[in-house]
Amino acid sequence: MIQDRTRPRFVQIAVSRAAGAAAAVDEALAGIDLAEACFLLAFVPEGLNLGRVAEALESGAGGVPVFGCTTAGTITTEGYETEALLILAFPREHFRCASMLIEPLKPMTMKSIAADVRAHAARFRRTAGWNRLALIFADGLSKQEDLLVATLEAALGEVPVFGGSAGDNLAFRETFVLHEGGSHTNAALLLLIETDLGFQGLGFDHFLPTGCQVVVTEALPDERLVLEINGAPAALEYARIVGCPVEDLSPQVFAENPMLVRQNMNYHVRAIHDAPGAHALSFLGAIDDGLILTLGRGKEIIETLRSELDVRGPHDEAPDFVLGFDCVLRKLEIEQKQLSGPVSEIFRDRRVVGFNTYGEQHCGVHVNQTFVGVAFFDPAQREFA
Repeated sequence: MIQDRTRPRFVQIAVSRAAGAAAAVDEALAGIDLAEACFLLAFVPEGLNLGRVAEALESGAGGVPVFGCTTAGTITTEGYETEALLILAFPREHFRCASMLIEPLKPMTMKSIAADVRAHAARFRRTAGWNRLALIFADGLSKQEDLLVATLEAALGEVPVFGGSAGDNLAFRETFVLHEGGSHTNAALLLLIETDLGFQGLGFDHFLPTGCQVVVTEALPDERLVLEINGAPAALEYARIVGCPVEDLSPQVFAENPMLVRQNMNYHVRAIHDAPGAHALSFLGAIDDGLILTLGRGKEIIETLRSELDVRGPHDEAPDFVLGFDCVLRKLEIEQKQLSGPVSEIFRDRRVVGFNTYGEQHCGVHVNQTFVGVAFFDPAQREFA
């Protein structure tokens, strides 16, 4: 286990920036004590050959289970990176894990998935005094995360669910989850985790609703496509309300001008990622006819990030580490504003590691343009809580 006081004590972190899959895996695994590991999480950048990464992990991990997904970037010990392979090793002294592959995601069979998840959770024997949580990594192009996370929340009851949707940088071609030596698309990976560490869930964005509301008047819900807003072609109407020529719409414009949905008295981002032909808008979350959308305006992203990550344990201690799932559209906005350096510094200072996603899962809801995470705390502090 890592003893360096500047690094986490309860997770091993290994990073490789090698260009080849086998070399990257070998370099990363060389920095991990596999004898102590219960399981590994691998977050794979778009530039590496996934099949070769999976093969190298399977042969090199010495029988330690490896899970993970493809990404739209990783959050390493240096902060935001695009081409770095990140591997996290969770020590068996403090973690137990049971995995389940959910496939296919489309078509979604909610009743069957719920029954399988309940049975999976029942087989995972509880350890007295330990905490339980779930992580979900889903194909980020399946368009099924909304139904999936709602199903998991109902099936798992009091077990909190956190997660992120797999990405492929900004290609939006194909995304994968890793499970038992294989890579799977149109699938999701569920990890039930027990730990003697304390933990606290995080979920925040930096947007406030404006007074500008619109209604979806024509949509293709299964494809997350909005064809009309307020009875007008969707992209034209969106461009009008944000004050941008329709030909200038881009991921950066969408990132800075998101649409919000109100749910349970809270606003969540319904991110737009493209304006395909015929002036439609393609969303990263569920949409439907009659849905009311509110234009969002950003708060100061640096101050929001700093304050929200300043979480404390029961004795005012900082987390040992934060496992983070950060939307790629947040990263785009941060890069557009030339804030990557300060944001990476905040991540380094607060020991945040994880990946950039195509969507995030928190409190039973699939959200966009949000940071979702789990802050883990030294288990020694629990004796006095």
